[in-house]
Amino acid sequence: MLDLPGLWLEPEDRQLLRQPEVGGMILFARNTESPAQVRELVASIRAVRPDMLIAIDQEGGRVQRLRRGVQRLPALADIAFKGGDQAAAAARSAAWLMATEMLACGIDISFAPVLDLDHGRSQVIGSRSLGGNPEQVSFLASAYIDGLAQAGMAATGKHFPGHGWAEADSHFALPVDERSEAQIRELDLKPFALLASQLGGIMPAHVVYSQVDSLPAGFSRYWLQNVLREELGFAGVIFSDDLSMAGAHAVGGIPQRIDAAVASGCDMLLICNDRAAAEEGLLHAQRLGLQAPANIAAMLARRTVPIDYKASPEWGMHYSLLRGLGLV
Repeated sequence: MLDLPGLWLEPEDRQLLRQPEVGGMILFARNTESPAQVRELVASIRAVRPDMLIAIDQEGGRVQRLRRGVQRLPALADIAFKGGDQAAAAARSAAWLMATEMLACGIDISFAPVLDLDHGRSQVIGSRSLGGNPEQVSFLASAYIDGLAQAGMAATGKHFPGHGWAEADSHFALPVDERSEAQIRELDLKPFALLASQLGGIMPAHVVYSQVDSLPAGFSRYWLQNVLREELGFAGVIFSDDLSMAGAHAVGGIPQRIDAAVASGCDMLLICNDRAAAEEGLLHAQRLGLQAPANIAAMLARRTVPIDYKASPEWGMHYSLLRGLGLV
């Protein structure tokens, strides 16, 4: 899964899209000016590759790539602050609104919800979390996943097995979580364990859990195969986090990161914000004979959402609920 430099496809982008090893595109803020522009960009991608999975990070709060012409969504922490059934209803409505707006733009998935616990240590997680209690996070995330499903979007939980304890930001450094495996299982792993059957995708963390494995979770067969696949029974898509992030550099250059991610069991590898790295990775993928994973098909069961979706009674119901709680 690669990215694009701007608002429109350039000739070199079209050539990149034609490569069969490219299975997805992720959109960033630089690619999103308005819903109409995003629809046009997505249509141009689909004209080259109708089977392309298109993703975005549209969590709400400070992580919302498309902001103009769509609903500004609350941070998950603001939703959780409402407490109990009100928070669950708000999580369901926020997810429905987000998914409906993204599907109306032609986007298949948003990488959401965040399942990391907020231990008051990680600034990169912080308000993106639904709280510090694993039962609360699981309860509210289940409601969020329900909202996505009602709108017609698959859920992707992140960042397995939990990024909330490690203080460093994996975009710029390699975070280390020094706790025991028992502590991680008792707290951070719980939302992933409880919700594994409801998730279409999971994204592992570029975090080293030093008492468990010397490799970051996204490169660890123990975490992805022994725990996630075998123990938790997760059958969906494992997306690597961005292999260009500093937290991924621990295993070497781009070819080594690809090899390690594939060996650990990642199904789709993200290389973003570095076109030279993406091109190097693509050449390596071609040498390996990598292809887009078959289990991505469920995420490509696209629901068509009309452009005038805001006129629907469902939209009014979900918007009114959030407005009544002071969240929009």
